[in-house]
Amino acid sequence: MADEIERKFLVKEMPEGLPDYEVHRIKQGYVSLGEDGTEVRLREKDGKFFLTAKSGGDLKRYEVEIRIGKKDFYALWPFTEGRRVEKLRYDIPCGPYLMELDVYSGKLEGLVTAEVEFESPEASAAFTPPRWIGKDITRDKRYKNKNLSRNGLPLDL
Repeated sequence: MADEIERKFLVKEMPEGLPDYEVHRIKQGYVSLGEDGTEVRLREKDGKFFLTAKSGGDLKRYEVEIRIGKKDFYALWPFTEGRRVEKLRYDIPCGPYLMELDVYSGKLEGLVTAEVEFESPEASAAFTPPRWIGKDITRDKRYKNKNLSRNGLPLDL
């Protein structure tokens, strides 16, 4: 349980050495999406299962993640129909931070984003992304996974 301070970017070119980084297969679906931006999400990551609740917001959000069993995950999974995302996530060291590069599949094929978490808003503001990073989409609600899961790719991508 903690505040999450995170920036999200489009990726304009794949970084060198991508196969050398740790990679995770992720599928997630949204059980509930509140009008205020809150969300309840299910996630399977590398055979581990999680239930996550997040507050609304852009740069800073409150998040609670609970590990659940496979049986509970699949009992709840039907509630995510029409609100799902699949992706590969690469963990890339970026100075003192860990950049999570997401390569989407399925209806989001072609979308590649990167996220970085920070310990403070000041650290977030001081961050200079590597050259292969493109536009900052932190505040663009179309690129939030919950919206991508419902609406697909933004038209201007």
